[in-house]
Amino acid sequence: MAGIMVIGGGIAGTAAALALHKAGFEVTVYEAHPRTGEDIGAFLTLASNGMRALAQLDAAEPIAELGFPVTRMSVLDEAGAQLAAMPLGEHDHPLTRYRCLRRAELGAALQREVERRGIPIRHGARLAAVTESATEVTATFADGSSATGDLLVGADGLHSAVRSQLDPAASAPAYAGQSVFYGYTTDYPPRGEAPDRITMVRGSGAAFGYLVSPAGETFWFARVPGAPLTARELTGTTPAQWRDRLLPVLRPDRTPTAEIVAATGDRLMATNALHLSPGARWHGGGRTVLIGDAAHAASPATGQGASMALEDAVVLAKALRDADGTAAALECYERHRRPRAEQNMTVSAQLTASRSPERATPSGDDAPPPARDSARPAQRVDEELLRLLDWETELPVGGGPAPQ
Repeated sequence: MAGIMVIGGGIAGTAAALALHKAGFEVTVYEAHPRTGEDIGAFLTLASNGMRALAQLDAAEPIAELGFPVTRMSVLDEAGAQLAAMPLGEHDHPLTRYRCLRRAELGAALQREVERRGIPIRHGARLAAVTESATEVTATFADGSSATGDLLVGADGLHSAVRSQLDPAASAPAYAGQSVFYGYTTDYPPRGEAPDRITMVRGSGAAFGYLVSPAGETFWFARVPGAPLTARELTGTTPAQWRDRLLPVLRPDRTPTAEIVAATGDRLMATNALHLSPGARWHGGGRTVLIGDAAHAASPATGQGASMALEDAVVLAKALRDADGTAAALECYERHRRPRAEQNMTVSAQLTASRSPERATPSGDDAPPPARDSARPAQRVDEELLRLLDWETELPVGGGPAPQ
């Protein structure tokens, strides 16, 4: 295989480029946005499975230097009583700990790695059409330019142009039942909050999570069930208006949540939680394939979006490296990834729909709930996932069962 085009220069696309380059393929990334203005300011917790995937791409160390580690989680009820406290993820090693960081920081670091390794990134390339033949695939961009290669990887997110080209009848992203508020403040005085802990609050009107960085900055989010925010609200509401809208939802509870939001200034944003339905088409014709949110976007309840995209990148590259031909590789990739990714979609949707959505680890469990028919399911899933991600281990390309 000579040339692979990756559409999308975000987390999924840059990770795919790193993985495919490491597997020996010629790769070019096409990103619709210019070099600036690619992010709206959200943060994320990158889970241990995501960090393990990054390690296979030789990129875990630069990412671990960003943000701050998260090794513990506490869960509070609406009265402020602690319901649970537990270790989080694989916290014994710096490169497998959860990391809390801004999405823009993660994206920029991965782009720097792509550029450092000499992988071309073309900015301002907005996809307009995809055309496949028996021997090649062509991407045509909005400016009239085009590029041709052996394979096109759609890593262009929730509103994927590649997905709409691959399957014009595919369902559009749907509202998941919650609006999501998030923000940052340095004016909330932490009261004994450890910088390596995320605190989840099962509030009476919202699911809330917050972390305090080593520098004393509080990162927080609130997931509020109800009708979706309108386009007019999303574009015309000020941070102060969002704050005034959220505080009455939080104030009935005896928790720090209202105080944190009240202390937040202009760094306060809101959006709708969207997701895709399981069962979407991931590839077709042998020369186009979807990864990350373009294939299996879930609502944010499990916090696994970035980590799942990183897993996709590793498994796709290994499949193309190890399988006999592109068509077989794409079938192999989907067989290994779809059960796990769609289980995450299902669990996220269930948590989002629940009135008490924090019944499972909302900041990103290391794996979605495993298969029920295993005597020791957690250990089995961990071992299977590690083998699947291990770069030095050949990917099973036969028809056996895939990890879940």
